[in-house]
Amino acid sequence: MKLKPFLTSESEAGCDEAGRGCLAGPVVAAAVILPKGYNNKQLNDSKKISEKIRNQLRIDIEKKATAIGIGIVDEKKIDQINILQASLLAMHIAIKNLNTVPSHLIIDGNKFNSYQEISHDCIVKGDNKFMNIAAASIIAKTKRDELMKKLSEEHPEFFWHQNKGYPTKKHREAIFKYGKSEYHRKSFRVSTI
Repeated sequence: MKLKPFLTSESEAGCDEAGRGCLAGPVVAAAVILPKGYNNKQLNDSKKISEKIRNQLRIDIEKKATAIGIGIVDEKKIDQINILQASLLAMHIAIKNLNTVPSHLIIDGNKFNSYQEISHDCIVKGDNKFMNIAAASIIAKTKRDELMKKLSEEHPEFFWHQNKGYPTKKHREAIFKYGKSEYHRKSFRVSTI
């Protein structure tokens, strides 16, 4: 399916997050404003493309985007305020970190807390529909993967360089064997294997 360019205007920012379903590490959000006429046939929801293509797209988006903002909320804050509120906070931080004020926001998903006076629309599966949300999805996912690979150097026993903190069988087995690290979300239950 071909992604659409904008819902409202050229200075509209697409927002998405990565890492909500993880057992460890931060949740990372991105806000992206793309220029008029931007097109990349490979651009899609970050979950639907390979890591190699995601990394290529990240380079293209970083080179051509009008503005990119990133927001990171760590596992301690996630435990304090819950993962939904942490995801929304990360999006607010990402929007604040844009070097230009967007005219409108389109958010992947069905929940968002209004940000200042900027109008917004929530779009379920927006990363499959709009280029700026798909671009935000790529930036958030690749940034978070990069962070998890660095954390994996401290804790190779959890295989974060492969699973990025998601609850894979290997990751869950390692938690049962070694216990939770300082980067694990203490409020998240690890289901039995």
